[in-house]
Amino acid sequence: MIRYIISRLGQAVLVLIGISLITFLLTFLVPADPARMIAGRLATPETVARIRAELGLDQPLPVQYGRYLWNLLHGDLGRSYAQRIEVTELLMSRLPATFQLMVAGILAEVLLGIPAGILAALGRSRWPDRLGMVLAFSGVSAPQFAVGLLLLYLLGYRWPVFPLGGYGTWRHVILPALTLGIAGAGWYARVMRSAMVEVLNQHYIRTATAKGLPPTKVVLKHALRNSILPVVSMVGLDIGVFMGGVVVVESVFAWPGIGQLAWQAIQILDIPVIMGVVILTASFIVLGNLLADLAYPLLDPRIRYK
Repeated sequence: MIRYIISRLGQAVLVLIGISLITFLLTFLVPADPARMIAGRLATPETVARIRAELGLDQPLPVQYGRYLWNLLHGDLGRSYAQRIEVTELLMSRLPATFQLMVAGILAEVLLGIPAGILAALGRSRWPDRLGMVLAFSGVSAPQFAVGLLLLYLLGYRWPVFPLGGYGTWRHVILPALTLGIAGAGWYARVMRSAMVEVLNQHYIRTATAKGLPPTKVVLKHALRNSILPVVSMVGLDIGVFMGGVVVVESVFAWPGIGQLAWQAIQILDIPVIMGVVILTASFIVLGNLLADLAYPLLDPRIRYK
């Protein structure tokens, strides 16, 4: 197990370096000048050149990336062009809100999606299956901004049960989490149904049923435990995606997360902030996948890592 974790961490370092290189190159392919955007349209060429020199943008691209990579290996994500503060400080200030939304969103997906998938599998080819899959496709197909605005209108304005936006209490996170949960639960339900149908056709399930075990015990103890592994993989991916910020949801609900920070940085081409958000997102995706892999042996004793 220790050897496996060390190997995965080594791979993660290479992945992060590759992502940082690709993102760095893409930011310089954008037809815009960060120095000009900071200086303003009316700035003189001399002012723009001075700002470019202060930011190190006048140096060759390999030199800029080498300097950035060296600082990154020492834990330095750079300094924001626009806000003139450390990127690490900016990300840490947004991390609690993003983490709260991530936990609530995944919880909503799991609580909505897994029961729907189980009910669809148990009632396959009948009305519970058809109804569950129709709802799943509807949730997946509905745009998040439309779902968010509908929830805001119904539960925030029409019936003021929850706040219309903002951040601070548990009531503020309910509607953003539901917006994420409705979309993600459709995928969870479809994956759970497919895995559950396959497991229910196995011989050991038939044997457990023939022995007279209660149907609830057969489903929850035997079938669910052996069909939930694909869902665990999806949770691992969602950890990274949500920790990188959900721009649409955060914009609809005025949620002060990393996604909102990334959108603001893209608009003004604040390269250090863009790089910081991408690297943070990639780090959480790698971490989420690793946690999902480590959870497999706990759910299925047949899985062993060397």
